[in-house]
Amino acid sequence: MKKILVIEDEPQTRENLLTILQMEGFEPLIASDGREGVDMARRHRPDLILCDVMMPGMDGYAVLEALRANEETVSIPFIFLTAKGDRKDLRAGMDLGADDYLTKPVTAAELLGSIETRLQRHKEKEHAAQQKVEFKPNFDSTAPLEALGLTPREAEVLLWVAQGKSNAEIGTILGMSEKTVKIHVGHIFEKLGLDNRNAATVRAIEVLSSPSVRGGGKY
Repeated sequence: MKKILVIEDEPQTRENLLTILQMEGFEPLIASDGREGVDMARRHRPDLILCDVMMPGMDGYAVLEALRANEETVSIPFIFLTAKGDRKDLRAGMDLGADDYLTKPVTAAELLGSIETRLQRHKEKEHAAQQKVEFKPNFDSTAPLEALGLTPREAEVLLWVAQGKSNAEIGTILGMSEKTVKIHVGHIFEKLGLDNRNAATVRAIEVLSSPSVRGGGKY
């Protein structure tokens, strides 16, 4: 049974989502504000998160930033629910690493369709990552990553991201601030057309696991 965390401050909306999820066989977890939602995500590690944007105190953007900054929650599929349909708000959410963005009121079909799509994509990414790990990537050189169009510094950052290091750890290793690492990670996502660290890891391992790299040939 897949666990779905709902972070929503409006009682009636929470109740509606709870009913839909229970009827479809999911195990819903409910949080009435952002801070509670972040705490529950870290404690329960849900399979997917549905989160309202406009909430008092800690809004949805802050929730997403907190979860994407934590290694244990960084790859959990995240869907924004909001009454605002402005394209600027949509872009802001996607830039932070949201996987989807649904405008309320959302129908049961739209909601369930988005959930199923995100869960399936997450499963495929995890499977791909596992396969690539079996190829024993060569983490000794950044040259193959630079060939993707990254600067030498960005390639170094991606190399450590692929090894599961946090921004703080990468900053310590490479002698830069955590903020600078975060900026480099953003550039990597933009250049490679990716939206989260899990996808970046899969791409890096794919490149570093290629036969030419493992065999020491020219990439």
